[in-house]
Amino acid sequence: MVLDLPSIRAFFDRTAEELAGDPEAPAMHQVLLVALEAGVVRAAERHEDGTWRANAWVKQAILCGFRRTGLVEMPGPGFPMFDKTAYPPRHFNLEDAVRLVPGGTAVRRGAHIAHGVVLMPPAYVNVGAFVDEGTMVDSHALVGSCAQIGKRVHLSAAAQIGGVLEPAGARPVVVEDDAFVGGLVGLFEGIVVRKRAVLASGVVITGSTVIYDLVHGRELRAEVPEGAVVVPGSRPASGDYARSHGLQLAAPCIVKYRDDKTDAATALEQALR
Repeated sequence: MVLDLPSIRAFFDRTAEELAGDPEAPAMHQVLLVALEAGVVRAAERHEDGTWRANAWVKQAILCGFRRTGLVEMPGPGFPMFDKTAYPPRHFNLEDAVRLVPGGTAVRRGAHIAHGVVLMPPAYVNVGAFVDEGTMVDSHALVGSCAQIGKRVHLSAAAQIGGVLEPAGARPVVVEDDAFVGGLVGLFEGIVVRKRAVLASGVVITGSTVIYDLVHGRELRAEVPEGAVVVPGSRPASGDYARSHGLQLAAPCIVKYRDDKTDAATALEQALR
C-alpha cells in the first residue's frame, strides 16, 4: 500500500459533514490506519523550535471513524467485546519486533508501536498513540489516544498517560526520549515531559498544574523541563477554613536535575529487552 501523506491529508482535511458523506471514506480510513501504524501520519509533531503542536486534521480523521461506524460485537479471548468497527484490536506479527507479553494487553488499530517496544500485561494503547523505539509500557499502564511517547521511555506500572481527541486542535500528552515515568504517575491535558525527565511515583500533572522548581526558584506550567526530577509535594491551601484544618494541596516539585546517581537509580534492566 502506497502511503502518500499529501493525498491522505487532502482527503481528511475537510469538514466532518463532507467526510461523512464521501463514499471513499471507508477505503481511506483503512489507508489512515496503516499510515498511523507506520508512523507516516502522527497526531502531533515536534517543530524546529521545540514546541509540540497537534495535527488537527489527523485527530479529525480519527473522530470521523468513530462517527460513521456502528457498535458491533467483537470476539475476544474468553469474553466478547463491543466497540465501533473503525478501531478493532491491532494484531502483530514477528516482523514487527514488538514484545507483546502474554497476559491481556490490548493495542487499538491506528496506534504506532515501534520496533523494540515492550508491552507488559495488561497494558492498553489507544488509537492515534505513538510509542517509539525501545520504550517499555509496564503492567496496567495506559497510553491514551494520540499520546506521543519517545524513544527508550519507561512507563512504570499503572502510569496513566491521558488521551486527548477533542477538541481536534488540542495538544496531546507528550513524553520525550529517555524519560522515566514512575508507578501510578498521571499525565493529562497536554502536558509535555521533556527528554530525560524523571517523574517519581505518584506524581500527577495536568496542563494547568503549577510545578514548583525548587532548584531555580520558579513556577512552571504545561511542561516538565529536560532532565528535571519531579517528586510529589504539597503546599498549604489558602483560606481560614483550610488553615484551621491544616489542609494541603498537591504540588509537584522539581528537587534536582538528572545526574549520574539518578541515571543509576532509573536504569532499565537491559536483559529484559
